[in-house]
Amino acid sequence: MKGTQVRNSTFTIERILPASKERAFAAWSNPEAKRRWFACHDEWKTVEFGLDFQVGGKETNLVLTPSGSRHVFDATYYDIIPNERIVYAFGMYVNDIRISVSLVTVLFESEIIGRTKMIFTEQIVLLQEPTTDGYSTEEEIRGRVEGTNAAFDRLVKEFT
Repeated sequence: MKGTQVRNSTFTIERILPASKERAFAAWSNPEAKRRWFACHDEWKTVEFGLDFQVGGKETNLVLTPSGSRHVFDATYYDIIPNERIVYAFGMYVNDIRISVSLVTVLFESEIIGRTKMIFTEQIVLLQEPTTDGYSTEEEIRGRVEGTNAAFDRLVKEFT
C-alpha cells in the first residue's frame, strides 16, 4: 500500500421499515434474507456469501462486477442485542486490495405498530490514496452512501 495517510468519514442513514422490530432485525440475522437484499448494485453478481450471525461470528460476501472486478466484504460481529442493536466491523477489498475498514452500528426503534425506524451509522477509514484520474475521497464516500441506500431500498422491498 502506498503512503500512510488515511481519511476518515462517517455517515448515517435512517429508514422507516414497513415491519416490526422483530421482522426488521430478522432481515439482518437470517442468511437467506440478508443475501437477497444486501447487494449494493443490481448488476453485481454474488458468488460467495456466508453469515454466522452471533457475537464473534463472521459475514463474507464476494461479488463480481460486470467488468470482472472482485469486491469482498469481510465482517465480524461485536455486539448483538436482538431486535435492538447490531455492531460490526468490516474490511472492504477490491481485487484483493483492502480499500477501507469500517465500524457499523445499526439501531432498531419502534415507530407506529408494524413500522420500525432503522438507524445505520458507518464510520469509515479509507486506506487508499486518491487516484490521479480525479477520483476523490468525496466520490468514494458518495459511492458508499449510494450503494448502502440501494441495499436498503431492497431491504424495504423484503417487507412488501
